[in-house]
Amino acid sequence: MGSAVLTVGADVAIAVWRATPGEGWLATLFGNPVALPLTRFVYDRFANLLYVWNRRKGGW
Repeated sequence: MGSAVLTVGADVAIAVWRATPGEGWLATLFGNPVALPLTRFVYDRFANLLYVWNRRKGGW
């Protein structure tokens, strides 16, 4: 039996863009080896801010 791979964060967005017709250019732009570290950093900061905002609004 093979092992499962868990994809999280910016890598999920890149995988979705890659699989969505007409959006592959986003995966190429943000998922290339040069941009990927920055993409992951920015995505993680955005996710943190979104979490805090939702907590304050009574969500999550």
